[in-house]
Amino acid sequence: MQGAIDVIAREAMLFAGVGLLIGGIDDLLIDAAFLIRRAWRGGRRRLSVMTLSAPSHPGRMAVFVPAWDEEAVIGAMLTTALDRYRHSDYRIYVGLYPNDGPTIAAATAVARDDPRVRLVIGETPGPTTKAGCLNTLWHALLAADAADGCVTKAIVFHDAEDVVHPDELTVFDTLIEGRAVVQLPVLPLVKRGSRLVSGHYADEFAEAA
Repeated sequence: MQGAIDVIAREAMLFAGVGLLIGGIDDLLIDAAFLIRRAWRGGRRRLSVMTLSAPSHPGRMAVFVPAWDEEAVIGAMLTTALDRYRHSDYRIYVGLYPNDGPTIAAATAVARDDPRVRLVIGETPGPTTKAGCLNTLWHALLAADAADGCVTKAIVFHDAEDVVHPDELTVFDTLIEGRAVVQLPVLPLVKRGSRLVSGHYADEFAEAA
């Protein structure tokens, strides 16, 4: 009996060792790709806002913010974005629902003082899917471009609770040229007074990113 248990244990350890080896090779390939890319780039300066070249053809940027039941955060988010953004030509389109009066009121309080904020109230009561809300914003953008006689260069996606970076639109304006999509790192904010909740959220965010 003891001999059979020893055999099973050895076989289990063998399978575990093979699994760890495969996982280690996978990680090693990623590290090797990083090192090869770094060696290939040589002494090039690390790209930053300070070293980023100006866009060849500066254009208008549209920020899409779908918002359902976001009255607690949408006002602060819009105000912060307007105060922070360092870009000369942008519009923020907020997707709203006809049966979400509190969120409409909170967004209206900001939009009435700044024409760069465009409120788009869809015809379908919420909640719907985020994709449905974004489609409504897309149609509103097309109509606005036609009315303004311009073509929006790129669309930026944000959630209602996001804290925007001051230079992100400038970065997008340059990097989108010659590319279909540009993605910047997103960092979760940990609230010191709520480590159990916000810390758990940060862990889940890191695992999903």
